[in-house]
Amino acid sequence: MSETIPSAFFLTDGDGFVATALSRGPWDPGSAHGGPVAALIGREVERFDRDPDMVTVRFTIELLRPVPLARLVVHNTTLRPGKRVRLIGTSVIHDGTEVARCVALRVRRAPPDAPSSLPEPIAFASPEHSVPAPSLIDGPVHVTNGIEIRTAQGSAIEPGPATYWFRVHKPLVDDEPITPLTRALIAADFGNGIASVVSIHSHLFINPELTVHLHSLPVGDWVANDANTWLHPGGAAIAEATLADATTPFGRAEQCLYIAAR
Repeated sequence: MSETIPSAFFLTDGDGFVATALSRGPWDPGSAHGGPVAALIGREVERFDRDPDMVTVRFTIELLRPVPLARLVVHNTTLRPGKRVRLIGTSVIHDGTEVARCVALRVRRAPPDAPSSLPEPIAFASPEHSVPAPSLIDGPVHVTNGIEIRTAQGSAIEPGPATYWFRVHKPLVDDEPITPLTRALIAADFGNGIASVVSIHSHLFINPELTVHLHSLPVGDWVANDANTWLHPGGAAIAEATLADATTPFGRAEQCLYIAAR
């Protein structure tokens, strides 16, 4: 019997959340993909610090252990209070063990009359002119069952840079509306998967961390991840990406990678 697709990536359970099969990643059928975990952290930061004069410009997320498809509790604290610069700490805990943590940097919003210095418009195909992507993950229900994915350029099954569009169509938590931050953070964690330099069949290329910088939030349903991975034999690898909505880049994402032969 085929596995039923859950209604959301996470379901509320008392003061915690249960990660459903929609959060499943590619490396372990019992563990979550970093995208939904990052988005859950972002949601909790937004809810913890609701100051409208501040904007979150950086998420530094450490994936300390595989995040299980199980009950998770999220704790937030103010690491550095301030009216101009603020740090929020977030900890994701399973069964008493911390499995992920984040430091979110929030700054006071730029004045509305500040000079404008915006990125150039996107230089790749729009989502309407991109083709449906083949499944990025094999097996039962997983993270891409909650996301429509289209290929603008490159290929996740061939080495080299690639640009993919992502449209999250399942709620992050329960039946809540999807937020722009959810769209941004879920897409941000796909860089190493779409722009790999080694095959998933022969190697692991796992990111134990994700750093996302945002100067704005995406407009519309689609978020692009325009990614490249740099691998130095005997050293390490970094996947880096530009994040964009249907017209303009709005941020950057980087992942330091652990590379190993299977």
